Amino acid sequence: MKKKVKSKFEKEIIIKDYEICSSFFSKTRGLMFRKKSKPLLFLFDEPTRIPIHSFFVRFPFIAVWFLNGKPVDKMLVMPWRFSVVPRTQFDMLLEIPTEFL
Repeated sequence: MKKKVKSKFEKEIIIKDYEICSSFFSKTRGLMFRKKSKPLLFLFDEPTRIPIHSFFVRFPFIAVWFLNGKPVDKMLVMPWRFSVVPRTQFDMLLEIPTEFL
């Protein structure tokens, strides 16, 4: 008999406290140079597929990419990664520090 096992990243997460990043500066900074952070929600005017990185981010975080309000990709991002590219285009990105979960 097979047993289904869900990882901790597949459970439903409700995030009530987050910071919106819509300006160029806030999108550029993201989680960099922060010791602790609440989740960040990045908003884009149109669908894009730009890569993200985790330079100067001292902790792992979960990146969830959305298109039209629906999740299209998710990934655990470890510190100091050069380039992380989602599988498809997105118009919102949610970065959730693992310590927040």
